[in-house]
Amino acid sequence: MEVDCQPEEAMVSAFGDDCAELVEVKDMRLEAEAVVSDVLFAVAEMYVSQGLGSASDVAYINVETREGNRYCLELTEAGLRVVGYAFDHVDEDLSTQYHETVYSLLDTLSPGYREAFGNALLQRLERLKQNGQ
Repeated sequence: MEVDCQPEEAMVSAFGDDCAELVEVKDMRLEAEAVVSDVLFAVAEMYVSQGLGSASDVAYINVETREGNRYCLELTEAGLRVVGYAFDHVDEDLSTQYHETVYSLLDTLSPGYREAFGNALLQRLERLKQNGQ
């Protein structure tokens, strides 16, 4: 069986040759890079960790909020969560809730993020309004 795959997502057969149902397997490192590029404008610093190993099912992101707080985030299929309070640091004893989106997570961590995101949204709406006239 021949399957065309995009480089960013591998497709694997879940049931063998008798059933052609395919299951998508995400590369969390690529997902993490997309997360970073999406919200970098609203934080002081953010990048995918090189020091902590990434795999197809987990990636780590270091973020510094506009308030100067540093976090190490874990990205999995379950979502994003804080796993440490320093870059490249995972505290195994830390138990934090998962967030479905980076927006939700940063909204709880950083008033500066909320303000920057809101301002960017207002600017975009203002541009749309000006272009529509």
